[in-house]
Parts: sequence; C-alpha cells; structure tokens
Amino acid sequence: MERSMKAAVLTKFGGYDAFEIRDVAVPAVGAREVRVRVHATAVNPLDYQVRRGDYADYVPLPAITGHDISGVIEETGSDVSEFSVGDEVYYTPLIFGPQGSYAEQHVAHVDLVARKPKNLTHEEAASMTLVGGTVWEAFVTRAQLRVGETILIHGGAGGVGTVAIQVAKAMGARVFTTATSGHHDFVKGLGADLAIDYQTQDYIEVINDVTGGAGVDVVFDTIGGDTLTNSPLVLAQLGRIVTLVDIAQPQNLIEAWGRNASYHFVFTRQNRGKLDALTGLLERGLVKPVIGARFPLDRIVDAHAYLEAGSANNLRGKVVITV
Repeated sequence: MERSMKAAVLTKFGGYDAFEIRDVAVPAVGAREVRVRVHATAVNPLDYQVRRGDYADYVPLPAITGHDISGVIEETGSDVSEFSVGDEVYYTPLIFGPQGSYAEQHVAHVDLVARKPKNLTHEEAASMTLVGGTVWEAFVTRAQLRVGETILIHGGAGGVGTVAIQVAKAMGARVFTTATSGHHDFVKGLGADLAIDYQTQDYIEVINDVTGGAGVDVVFDTIGGDTLTNSPLVLAQLGRIVTLVDIAQPQNLIEAWGRNASYHFVFTRQNRGKLDALTGLLERGLVKPVIGARFPLDRIVDAHAYLEAGSANNLRGKVVITV
C-alpha cells in the first residue's frame, strides 16, 4: 500500500496563498537513500524567493519546497551502511531537487545527511543547516578567514548574521557588524566586537576610523544592492568580499580593483562534511542557534509572512517550523 504524508505544496508562484496543505505520496527509497521523519524545518529568504517565482525555471509546479531538515531516519536503502533506523539527523535537501522539507517525510541521498548535534533540539538543528552550511562555505572554503583578521558582517541580527558572528568569532576573527541600535547588546552577546547602527551611523566612516584607514580583511554581505556596491570602501588591501545576493544591477568595481579585492559569490552546495564541521562547533557550545519565531507546518503562510516582514517584527535569528 502506498504511504502518504502531509505536505505544504506550492501550487503557484506569488503571494502567501500559493501554498496548500495536501496529502501526497511518500517518495520511494533508493539504494543510497534514507527516508527521514521530519520533526522540524525552517524558513529562509531563499524559500520566499522560490515562492515568489524568482527561480521559476528551476521549480516545476506543483512543488514541495523548503531547505532545512532535522528528523529521525525511518528507512534506509539497501546500500546504506552509514546510518541506521532511529538515527537523528539534520541536513539541507538538494536545492532545486525533487522534494524540499515542507512535509512530514523526506527522502535524501545519504551523502547529504549528517548526524544531528546531540545537544540541540530538532528545532534548533533545523535552524542551522542551510545558514550554517552557507556560512561555513563562505568563511572557510571561500574567504579563508584567518585568526586575527577583521570581518564586517552585514545584518548581524538576522538568520544568517547570528550564525556568521559566532562562526567568525570561533575562527579567531575580530568581528564588526551592522544592526539597529536595539539589537546591539544582542549581537555583542553573540561575539561581535563592534556593532554599528546602519540607520544613524555611516558604517564606512566608523570602520575606517576604528581601523585607522586600514579597512577589514573580509566583508560578508547578506543584503546586496548598495551594501554590496559600497563594500570595497571598507576593504583592506587583498581583502575578500563574500556575498550571498545575486547582482541585480551593474557594479562599479574601480574601488575593489584598487584594493586587489577578491569577490566570492556563494550559492551554497550541500554535503555532509560542512555539517560535520559545524556540529563540532555546536556540540562544543561555540555556536548556539537563535530562534526568533516558531510556527506549525499548517501555518507555513504565516511563517513566510513573518520572515518577509523581519525588521518590522524586530526578528532576531531564524523562523522555524514544527512538523
């Protein structure tokens, strides 16, 4: 008999009414796959961009979207030896793959799946997979952030920023971040050495003053637009700019050229290795998840609306969904 599950199905591109809660078939498990009972997932800017239709060419409808999973393995394929039924795992489903995380069950290739950190709840673990993997790739693989270097993290109170501050600090960097004044104590509690209120301060002036004109070694951009355009103005010689945001308009790179800057455009790749490295930081308490709001799966619409209105809600950290 075919097994079924509840899922939030994206039926069209557009507003919050694009989702329907439906009963759908559970995918079959291949030889190198595992079937996971999803306990929690989360909402990312990528999720509402997919819903709006920003990546319509990559997402055939109807679709089950979502990019974070924490849960328990209920079935393993015939060639899976790394995990057993009952193991707690967390991971990011294949982006633009056949099925995302907004469902009760998920089938994934075993190479994507990592053991859940023992000290985290499923909600906490689900809040970490996409952002944690992205930050790890941005700092370790791409920027190659080193002990004693300085980094500017834009949007420090957000879902990515809260993780980025902690990972950069764990790597031994000096951390500057932008945040509204009401979030300054919060981001400093995460490890930021300096918080700059982008609403009332010119972060370019502040950083050049604090560094004596030397600038920062790395800029981590989660915002894009003018933020990305102005990043070279705070960059040291041979500095690196890492951005998660695609470029909507042409950039004048003369300032970056004068600093011999490197640009890294990160659209995260999924694998177990990055998550295992992140697990080490999480289990040692060097990185702690920050959850700003929780919603059940049948309120996926509210979860998307809450994240998109982020600053209006004074949101800190991640929006998670219990399944």
